Amino acid sequence: MIEKEKFHFEKILTKKPSFQQQRWSTSILIRFIIIFITMMITLHAPAIKCDWNFWWTYDGISGPEFWGILNPDWFLCNKGHRQSPIDIKPGLLLYDPNLKSIFINKNRVNGYIENDGHSVVFHSHYSYNNQSDTTTTTNNNNNNNNNDNLIPPPVTINGGPLSYSYIFHSLHIHFGLVDSYGSEHLISGFQFPGEIQLIGYNSDLYENYEEASTKPNGLVGIAIFLKQESKSSAGIEILTSQLNHIVYRGQKTAIKSLSLRELLPDDQNYVTYDGSLTTPSCDEVVTWIVINKPLSITKEQLQSLRFLMQGSIDVPKAPLGNNFRPTQSINDRVIRTNIEFKQSSKDRNCPTMKQNVQYEINQKLWNVR
Repeated sequence: MIEKEKFHFEKILTKKPSFQQQRWSTSILIRFIIIFITMMITLHAPAIKCDWNFWWTYDGISGPEFWGILNPDWFLCNKGHRQSPIDIKPGLLLYDPNLKSIFINKNRVNGYIENDGHSVVFHSHYSYNNQSDTTTTTNNNNNNNNNDNLIPPPVTINGGPLSYSYIFHSLHIHFGLVDSYGSEHLISGFQFPGEIQLIGYNSDLYENYEEASTKPNGLVGIAIFLKQESKSSAGIEILTSQLNHIVYRGQKTAIKSLSLRELLPDDQNYVTYDGSLTTPSCDEVVTWIVINKPLSITKEQLQSLRFLMQGSIDVPKAPLGNNFRPTQSINDRVIRTNIEFKQSSKDRNCPTMKQNVQYEINQKLWNVR
């Protein structure tokens, strides 16, 4: 164990303000500034067409610490108790033998990949068919195809901890500007250089993503870590091959016949918990499934991600990378897994839901003809 630093009261009881006190003062001042700006935006909303997506970032006075202040509708970002992402501690996992395998059907999906200023996002044409916007679309030869209007059947997500069927909606890529960090979820404090998230909505209970994104059991999030290797998976190659078309915010380009099953590693082990969206409005409606095995991505593909910018061509701003939210408190949540850790003789009290069978039924006696 790492020994905790020891603090002495005599060092605190001095006339000179401590660093912590100075940080609190700065935080209060920043909060006041944000509240003032928010009030001005609200008061002038009729005159200014406000899009809140332009007002939040991953750092500074519009970063994660202030999302809940920037917009009152995002209060869960600061006040919620089931927030994501989290740091997964293997020693605290609860083994659940009833967790099933995850199933994603074989349907391939058409859509477009976009730099939205926060992340690299792939939108499914099935779930996001409204193409009438004013953002910059790159001229791609693949777009000039008469079959673009044909929307294939949806990609469905079932099994695992899910009690309902979900339809794939979008894919998000989070990554760092260096190899030592980038993923949103952590494993015992270890951070991967990137993370892919597949987001789906509950099609059994809700009509569309917009309705499901604020309702109980509304969304599923499948998190897959990215690990740097000499060779990448086929799905990663398809996504990263188009990044040169979306260097700046608002740019997008078509991607056809993407297989989500190819993005799912050949490992049915995972960790699952109840959490939230990792971006505003941080609604606590997501069943998270964190896959145990990472996907491979090459150094060159990571570099192509790091060339992307947050802003437009005219105002590029900063690089798009480091687009991950800090980990949130687990609170009283149960983090389950279908990984059955081998217990040593010294560790018989490892938490598990597996029970010894006390009664058995002779099936032959119950066969009624």
